[in-house]
Amino acid sequence: MSARNRKLPRGRAWPLTATDINECLGARMTDVKDLSFLTGTDSGTIVLGAAWTAPHHTNHGRGTHPDYVGIHIDVHPVDATERAAIRTVLREQGLPQLHTWVTRALAADETWQLTDHQRYWHLTDGRLTTS
Repeated sequence: MSARNRKLPRGRAWPLTATDINECLGARMTDVKDLSFLTGTDSGTIVLGAAWTAPHHTNHGRGTHPDYVGIHIDVHPVDATERAAIRTVLREQGLPQLHTWVTRALAADETWQLTDHQRYWHLTDGRLTTS
């Protein structure tokens, strides 16, 4: 996303670009319902998030719209001075893990796909973890 079009507070930056995500997922990118670049001031240690949104049916027609069911990816803003280091870790470790998560989500059985799921990548002291 162009710096000109971004809506981030001063001193914040996204550690990844849409191109990074596209290169990581390749053909699987067509299965992603939404790729968002969050604009909040602080996500704590979260740098990347992925979610599976399940279809929720109700008796009163208020279920999840079918176009929204599937995979959603969020790139969280980080301190601009740490962007390069975080980007390196995410490209080396986080993006391959994201690809695996997306592939498994798409191949999961019906029971798994009928429940919402989230995965977050946290970076603390240069170490990437998931929750």
